[in-house]
Amino acid sequence: MLRISKLTDYATVVLAALAEQPEQLRTAAALAGRTHIAAPTVSKLLKQLHRAGLLTSVRGLHGGYQLARPPAQITVAAILDALEGPVSLTDCSGGQGQCGIEHHCRVASVWQRLNLALRRALSDVTLAELAGVDSVQPRLPILEHEIKVAARHD
Repeated sequence: MLRISKLTDYATVVLAALAEQPEQLRTAAALAGRTHIAAPTVSKLLKQLHRAGLLTSVRGLHGGYQLARPPAQITVAAILDALEGPVSLTDCSGGQGQCGIEHHCRVASVWQRLNLALRRALSDVTLAELAGVDSVQPRLPILEHEIKVAARHD
């Protein structure tokens, strides 16, 4: 089963809370209260997201964290990369040199194609969409299919 970790899931909740008012600084305690996630967990996530360049921080009495760029410019792929590392469905789909049988493998190219499709899908969804702060409706791309609508003539 493909599944993101609980920490990554919590990170999306914290980022969504920050996306509601991206220009406002928020403390770890305030975000913990808003999201109902334990304060130590929120602090840990904020540090990771800051290290990954998704957040900026201001120290001091009136300090806190805020998004490093607008929510519409932060993709789900970037969030996953920050918390989990690059998405890779199999050892060989993330790049060469990860598997001992890749030179003789018949299925690697298909896994690589699927991994690329997943990566594109994750890159198409933004934090703004995830947080519901984007007025644009999510688009559902139709890949390699053409839908033909026949006109009915009664």
